[in-house]
Amino acid sequence: MNTTLPTPRAPQRASAPRDRTAEDALATAWALAARSGDREAADAFIRCLHRDVVRYVAHLSADPQSAEDLAQDTFLRALRTLHRFEGRSSARTWLLTIARRAVVDDFRRAAARPLLADTDDWCATVERAQPTGLPGFEDGLALQGLLAALPHDRRQAFVLTQMLGLSYAEAARVTGCPVGTVRSRVARARTVLTAQLEGGEPETIAQAA
Repeated sequence: MNTTLPTPRAPQRASAPRDRTAEDALATAWALAARSGDREAADAFIRCLHRDVVRYVAHLSADPQSAEDLAQDTFLRALRTLHRFEGRSSARTWLLTIARRAVVDDFRRAAARPLLADTDDWCATVERAQPTGLPGFEDGLALQGLLAALPHDRRQAFVLTQMLGLSYAEAARVTGCPVGTVRSRVARARTVLTAQLEGGEPETIAQAA
């Protein structure tokens, strides 16, 4: 299969929430069709999930500047191994697992690179996907450095479930850990973020860390 990636369309602001169940079913159908060499299906598969992959790798690597390169690496890996995708999980879950490996490999190639990004970088990335259900976010408060200060595993679990909309079971498959561990990491991340947004006492935040 030709691994030249199509140029993703510029993201549009949706007037209504995305129907992730329908979107996942469609992306999975495109991925399965692309296995047999259907170029149009492969292009549709990439365009459907490009935004989620870019957002995920940007948060996971804490380096929005490299997000497009990591996303392209992810899709190239996916297209090379698409013949092994059987649809047991959604194409999005399968693809984000590949994205996670791409980021890990990138860390290994550049072990000296700091894990945390500058606050300005986080602002640009986070404002594209505000989580809901946390005090302060309804007022438009950006996460800025708050996510960057979380431990890597909790930030990853929070981004997958609260920003990308994966279920806890799907996030567990992506991260390779039990569902209960994902739930615990998300709960601790939410506790810390909520306490910080509400101006919580340092000792309260430390207890949740």
